[in-house]
Amino acid sequence: MLELTDLTVGYGGITALHGISLKVEQGSIVTLIGANGAGKTTTLRAISGLVRSKSGRIIFEGVDITGQPPHKIVARGIAHSPEGRMVFANLTVDENLRMGAYLRSDKANFAKDLDFIFTIFPRLKERLKQTAGTLSGGEQQMLAIGRALMSKPKLLLLDEPSLGIAPLLTRTIFEQIVAINRDLKLTVLLIEQNANLALEISHYGYVLETGGIILQDTAAALRANPKVREAYLGG
Repeated sequence: MLELTDLTVGYGGITALHGISLKVEQGSIVTLIGANGAGKTTTLRAISGLVRSKSGRIIFEGVDITGQPPHKIVARGIAHSPEGRMVFANLTVDENLRMGAYLRSDKANFAKDLDFIFTIFPRLKERLKQTAGTLSGGEQQMLAIGRALMSKPKLLLLDEPSLGIAPLLTRTIFEQIVAINRDLKLTVLLIEQNANLALEISHYGYVLETGGIILQDTAAALRANPKVREAYLGG
């Protein structure tokens, strides 16, 4: 579904990604793990058009989307739930979800999709008229994922869904990521500091270090790899 080939991205004089190549198969959950500053967030931002690449290609469903603006990438079926959630704080939960669907023309299915989101995140239904800025961190994360899903994506980019969230709620959100992948047949590319949990729900993984991919394998093999365990899984 998605293929990056020799992708290089820089900010000013600093190169954040040094010619990385990776693939995401349709229907899979793929995770990127690595230390802070390894280039994980930059990878997602490049895919969704938020930063321009210096060289290399981004191919989505056989089409070169390198350099396309974000709204066109969303229209192609890629949704991004960013690090830090970035909900519209002054809008209600309902308005945030509707903003996620701003490019959609199939309004007939709008209520059905809302119902699915309320099924996996019932707290959002309870807080439908509440402004997003007054939600807890975990509720804002649910809203950010729900807003992304309202665009009816084929590929969901998730950046640090557990950041700043209580461990119990983190487990709930990860269970729902699995449900989204299973029930919607939605492909997921995931960044997560909790590498153990990310690899637990993923099919395949890539390890990034200082802007380059140093290792890739099935998620099960990465969890069993002594070097990965020592560096990212707490031994």
